[in-house]
Formats: sequence, structure tokens, C-alpha cells
Amino acid sequence: MAQKMRFRVKYLFGAAALTLLLYVVIRLIFISPSNDREWKTEHAVMPSAEFSGTLVHVKNIRNFSYRSGGEFTPAYQDRIFDLEKIESVWFVLSPFVPGWRGPAHGFLSFGFADSQFVSISVEARKEPGESYSILKGLVNTYELIYVIGDERDLVGLRAVYWDDPVYVFPIKTGKERIRALFVDMLERANKLRESPEFYNTFTSNCATNLYEHANKLNPGKWSSFSWKLILPGYADELIYEKGVLDTELTLLEARERFKVNERAKKFIDSPNFSLDIRQVNTLSRSSYRK
Repeated sequence: MAQKMRFRVKYLFGAAALTLLLYVVIRLIFISPSNDREWKTEHAVMPSAEFSGTLVHVKNIRNFSYRSGGEFTPAYQDRIFDLEKIESVWFVLSPFVPGWRGPAHGFLSFGFADSQFVSISVEARKEPGESYSILKGLVNTYELIYVIGDERDLVGLRAVYWDDPVYVFPIKTGKERIRALFVDMLERANKLRESPEFYNTFTSNCATNLYEHANKLNPGKWSSFSWKLILPGYADELIYEKGVLDTELTLLEARERFKVNERAKKFIDSPNFSLDIRQVNTLSRSSYRK
């Protein structure tokens, strides 16, 4: 009797494992990415960019107004940026789990001489009823989207309404590389409109896509892959080790200095939100970075 029971248990486990394997194989081989689905409101509209000389016209910049983490009024803007006026790039990092920096979201913000800031966030594009899952992200569940948004939306949502820790780190690099990075990410956003791709937890997440952009522009510095890209909460360690975090502080001091939650809550309704969270109204850019 006991032997039969063990056989049945092994059979059930084997059948379950085979079913799971078939499910994964079917999703990986036979499911194709598509932009023609019903999407969650925050991912419903894809951005685009049109280039004309040094000017770029970015359409569908997300600028939602939030009442809580799940209640908002959708809004989109079109803006024109002068690539000659691009000044700075910032790495925004927001860990998900208190006490463990592993799971996190990271994205870039670009600053211009006219005090404009715009963020580009690589995200898993979700359908209504879907929530993010590390495991589902391995089996072609989500498409990939580059969300281009106002900082009050993308930073404010995480720092104020979700109350996740948010760090806005200044990056040390030349203006030509900043410009090339901005253009490369906009071109990738355009490409995804025409040729959709799947998000993948390990191989095509927020950090690995940023790594690909950075590696394309400066392969000597970013030539080796790091496990810290799979656990993006440690990405600030990676950029610190590479010497591109624009600060003379230790990493722990930098995390404390560049955490913006309190300032974001204080200035969420300020017309100068991006400047206020960086405190450039009272500190020079150089003193902020140090």
C-alpha cells in the first residue's frame, strides 16, 4: 500500500512538472509579442519621438495626477527638447522590499538648460488584472515598454504615493554621451512601437536595458555583465564601482544624500518639483553632487 502511494505521489509530481514544462515551452516558442492588446491605463499609450536637426518632438509624455497609489487622472503631454541644451543625466533607483535591496526599479532622468527634466523608464507592460511577477516575467507574460514621463509622475508616484525609497543619483559623464544616450533611448522607444518585444525578468528588465544602452556608448567601461543587473537594487553599487556616480561621498553617504522622499512629499505640488527635489534652488549643482 505504501509503495503504491509513493508511486502515485511520484506520478502526480511528474505529471505536474511535465505540464509546467509544456506550459513554459509553449509560451516561449509559440507566443509572439504584440502591441495590439488591452493594456492597463498606465501602459496604454506608447511614446514616440520625431527628430529635426537638434530638436526632438517627444509625444505622449506621461504626466498623471495622483490621488493615491492606485487612483489617478491620466494625462499626456507633447514636448520639444533641444539636444544642444541637454545638461545632465540622473539614475533613479527605487527598491521594492524594505531591508533587501534586490528587487527594485531603476530608470534615467535627463536635465536640460531650460530646467526641463524628463524620465525614461523601461517597464513590463501589463494588461488589466495583471500584477508584476518575477516568475511570470520569465515566460513571455509581459511586453516591453519605454515609458517617457514627467518626474512628478514617475518619481512622485514612487516616493510619495507608494512610499517606496527613491534615490536620484547624478551621473558623471560628458554632454555628448548624455545626448547620445537620450537619442538612443528615444530611438528604442520608437522601435518598440513598430516591433514589440517581450520583457524578461533576467535578460530584458529595467537594468539590463539601461546596461545595453550604456555599453553601446562606452563599451570599455561596461563590457562585463554583472549580477547586480539581475537584482537592480544593487545597481547603485555597480555605477559607484565604475566611478560614474558624480559624488565624493561614500556609497552609504550618497544613498542618504540623494534619497528624495521627504523633499518629494514636501514639493509634490510645486511647479519646480524636479529642481526642488534636487535642492538646486538653494545649492549649486556642484555642491549638490558632492
